[in-house]
Amino acid sequence: MSRLAKITVVALSLLVFSYVGLGYLLGKSEDDKTYRSLTVYGEVLQRVQEDYVDEPNLTLVTGGALHGLLESLDAYSGYLSPREYTDYKDKQKNGTHGEIGATVAKRFGYIVVVSVVPDSPAEKAGLRSGDILEEIAGFNTREMSVGQANSLLSGNPGTTVKAAVVRRGKTEPQPLNIMRAAIVLPHLTADKIDDGVGYVRIPALQAGAAAELREKLQQLDRQGLHKLVLDLRDCARGPVSEGVAAAQLFLPSGMITVLNGQTVSRQEFDAAPDKVVWKAPVEVLVSPSTSGAAEIIAAALGGNHRGDLVGQRTFGAASEQKVIPLEDGAALVLTVGYYYTPQNKAILEEGVAPTVEVVTPLDLNGDGEAPAPLAVNQLPSKDDPVVRKALELLKSDTRKAA
Repeated sequence: MSRLAKITVVALSLLVFSYVGLGYLLGKSEDDKTYRSLTVYGEVLQRVQEDYVDEPNLTLVTGGALHGLLESLDAYSGYLSPREYTDYKDKQKNGTHGEIGATVAKRFGYIVVVSVVPDSPAEKAGLRSGDILEEIAGFNTREMSVGQANSLLSGNPGTTVKAAVVRRGKTEPQPLNIMRAAIVLPHLTADKIDDGVGYVRIPALQAGAAAELREKLQQLDRQGLHKLVLDLRDCARGPVSEGVAAAQLFLPSGMITVLNGQTVSRQEFDAAPDKVVWKAPVEVLVSPSTSGAAEIIAAALGGNHRGDLVGQRTFGAASEQKVIPLEDGAALVLTVGYYYTPQNKAILEEGVAPTVEVVTPLDLNGDGEAPAPLAVNQLPSKDDPVVRKALELLKSDTRKAA
């Protein structure tokens, strides 16, 4: 470390200590915990500088500390170094539209796959929900934010990105080369799945998905199908506004969700009786690949006792993030608002629990891997344990129309 760098570190440490001490002396803070935390941070930084076995690279130390700090908050808050933030802004400015078709988040300290888009490069490369991306583009994801991961996975269509994937139930990473492409999100699938029972799968909640759902529900009703299986598994994309609009098609009354945060004004989203188009019984299929806006639908229908949630707990992602630039050219990606269930539970913290749990075995394909997402317009097998349970519930359902 150069003499100038050492002087800079010492000066910053002294500044931290001075700020802490001055705050105590002047009594400016109503929260002593803030000052205690700063004291600890300053002391650790000083000990690392003075006592570590070798002269530390304080840039890396600080970056690692900031990554750890943000990761300790939630799976979607993160830190972008100046280089990472510059790359992020360049891709936004240049309108980069290529990606692999996988929705990712942070779990177990690494980047994980939440869901993959049917027929996307990610699906064709064999990525499945629950896979761990140990490396992306040669970088270990242990100290990587979701924003950085998405930036590395995106690029010009036709280019490739390297990844090391640890599959569910495996221990050794598998190298993959994944082609980037312009992703076209599939439309809804709607058809008859059993006597008197309709089936609708929502693969994504892109703009216009709620309007498309409305049309599909009306078509099923005209076909004389008066019970419904609504499949939200593998649905992890789209704005919350589409999730709210979709939930309103089923709910004659009640609260759909609430958005709230320290700097975000409380917003309540309620049912709208004039928008209801499906009043008949409905069972909702959920899984850990159900995320974001789809969790809003699940929480609203389950929380208002409009139908059972059949399957497994959802991923837990419904929230709002904000990119906050820093003076040194870096940026924070900070979660500023939580979406809450009608029971006032933060979806990001807990996900949405099923009302009827059906745990599917890990080895669904006989090879230890989760199944590929259903192809566009493909109906699930009635042997699917989650579908089978939903159909059983509908056959025994004695509820009247909502």
